[in-house]
Formats: sequence, structure tokens, C-alpha cells
Amino acid sequence: MRSIKLKETKTLKFKVDLSNSFLKTVSAFANFGTGVVKFGVDNDGFIIGIDDLEKKCLDIANKINDSISPNPNYKLEIDYKNKTIDLIVYEGLNKPYFYKSKAYKRNDSSTIEVDIIELQRLILEGRNMFYEEVETIEEDLSFEILKDKLKKEIGVDLSKDILKTLGLINDNNKYNNGAKILSDSNCLLGIEIIKFGNNINEIKERIAISNCSILKQYDLTYEIFKKNYSYELIDGQARKTINLIPLNAFREALANAIIHRVYDENINIRIMMFLDKVIITSPGGLPSGISKEEYLDGKISKLRNPMIANIFYRFKYIEKFGTGILRIKDLYKELNVKPDFKVYENSISVILPSINMKLSLTEDEKKIMDHLNEGYRASSKDLSNVTGFNKDKVLRTIKGLKEKDYIKISGVGKATKYYV
Repeated sequence: MRSIKLKETKTLKFKVDLSNSFLKTVSAFANFGTGVVKFGVDNDGFIIGIDDLEKKCLDIANKINDSISPNPNYKLEIDYKNKTIDLIVYEGLNKPYFYKSKAYKRNDSSTIEVDIIELQRLILEGRNMFYEEVETIEEDLSFEILKDKLKKEIGVDLSKDILKTLGLINDNNKYNNGAKILSDSNCLLGIEIIKFGNNINEIKERIAISNCSILKQYDLTYEIFKKNYSYELIDGQARKTINLIPLNAFREALANAIIHRVYDENINIRIMMFLDKVIITSPGGLPSGISKEEYLDGKISKLRNPMIANIFYRFKYIEKFGTGILRIKDLYKELNVKPDFKVYENSISVILPSINMKLSLTEDEKKIMDHLNEGYRASSKDLSNVTGFNKDKVLRTIKGLKEKDYIKISGVGKATKYYV
């Protein structure tokens, strides 16, 4: 049996025997996503099997029923050939699921206790509540920015009834966290903008937009973006505006960062402005129940802050719920550069490249890019002949272009080719 070697993952845990430590992983899967505990596999991933399979199944069930609260939904499957047992634990609705009064999660292939913020999120999820709905201790909130937006965009005067309609006042006539997030002045961090020069070590400007309504954060950030990535070109008697990055792509990315971010941690949305791109990073990974593939394909959407999303939709900051990724991709469809999306456990980044990549190219890099932009797949020898550079200079320049993600490489050795 030792010839078969398996590998632990975030959703697969190995156990040699029935020691109680597997119950931590049961808590983790019930809290954060369906997974499998496979009994009869050692720590190195080799199947060694176990005896008395039916009795072991009964022991596993008794341990879970006696130790996990509330009881999770699970299933046991026996593999008689390899003498192993698969314990399939399903993500539950009645979160959090505790083992010895503690809740757990998977961190890569390890199981660890959740921190206080994650525990609070689990409690809210188990109550089918959002962070926005939680009552805030603040009582004296003002909404002049929201009032002006309602009047201008919808033609509605702000009143207590409107605040209730928007979900910002609860049944006890108290403000909730959603109201605090939209209020003119609050204690929350917001958006940090960093403008870089020719490289990441050259910081030209740093702007913090915090302690104010997310509506103000959105408007100020958008104006700063336009100032840096739009300019007027005089062509004869005509003036036309040139946008180095599609305005609507940035608007969509910014709105989605504000809508989908976590607000229970005091962390800024970070916007990094480079000569050739903008990177918008929003705190908070994907909501539970959505995979990275589903997010990137725009197949499914799960709102983390539905009240805020509803208000942004009413003000036409977003077109439709859940279409942000698809819209951003579509806005770059006819361009020779494409957006990129990075999904991490605790953050999501959207990279919007400039339509004029040459802004960040050295003169040597421009010579190589001018050749490759014509559609060629060129070897280092080809590029040396075109540019007049020696081989070392070509390879050094290519390395810089590869680090900037402007070119790709195919083949190996003498068959190596470079292309856009």
C-alpha cells in the first residue's frame, strides 16, 4: 500500500487513527467549506489502512456527535480495498461549529483556531446577518453627502423613512454599521492612494481618504484617477480627451472594491498608481461559497455588503450586481493589453494596464517592443539583429520586459522565442 502517496490540501486531511485532533478539522470544514478527513493514511501521505472499519465508523460518529456543537452534517464512506474511511464534512448553516468551545479553520493544509474577528463573522453568518446590519453605538450621524446624492441622482429628499427604506435604520430606530459607513464623518479607514514614479522605490505622492462617507471616498478617488490618467490632445482645431486607462473600467473596479471589502477590520483599500498601470487592492478575500474560478469567470456573485451595493446601484456607480469582472474584461476587449485579477485569502487585486505601455519603457525596451508589437515571435538572435544590441544586452533588456509582464516566453534553449 505504501506505493500510493497522497497529498494533503486545504480540503483534505489525513489521519492514521482516531485521535481526537481530527475534531478540530471537522469544526473547520463545517465552518468554512466542505472537506474530507481520510482515515488510514499516515502523515507522509501513504495509505496504511485501518482495521475494524465498521466499528471505527461508529466511533467517529460518536466522537463527532459528542464533541461538535451544533452537530454538523457529515457522511462516512468505507473503502474496503484500501481499508480507509472517508469522513465527508459539509459546510453548515448553523455557524459557528465549536470543538471544546473553540472554532477552527483550515490554513493551507493545517487546522488553526479562528481569531475574534473571524468568529464574529461566523456568528453573523449563522444568524443570516451582514456586518452592515449590526447596530452601531453611534447616535449622532449626519448624511449631507448622501442627501445631496439622493437629490441629484434620484430626485428624493432624505428623511427618516428613506433611511429606513435604504436599511440604515433598524426596527429599534437605531443606526447600524451601514449608516456609519455612509455617514459624513466616521472612525473608519477608507482609501490609500500611492502614486509611484519610474519604479516602486520612487513614491511621488501618498493620499489618504478616510473617516468620511464612502460616497466621498469614491468621488475624490475617481477625480484623482482622472487627473493622472486622462489628458487633452489638441489635434488641429479640435480637442479630444485621451484616457490612458478606460475610465469605466476604473469606476467599476473602484466601486466593486468599496462594495465587496470587509469593514470589520480597519484596513484601507489600497490604490497603487504606476506609469503603466493601476492596482486596486480590496481587503477581504472571496465570500464563503464562491470559488476563485467562479469569481474570475463572473459566473456567480455573493454580496458581502448588500445595502451598500444597493445604494451604489441606485446612484449608477455599478451597472448590475455581479457583473464587474465581465464588464472590466469587456472594456479591454479591443485593446492590446488586458486586465488581470489576483485572488488571495485576505484580499483581491484588480490590475488595469495603461493602453500606452511605452510610458514605463526605457529606450532600449522600446526598440525591442516596437519589433515584437508587429506580431513577431523572435529569438534573442533575431532581436540582436534588429536592434544592434549584443546578446548580453538583449537578454538583460528582455529580463526587464519580462518582470514588467510585457512579454512572454515559449520554448527552451535554442528554440526560445519572445512575444507580446
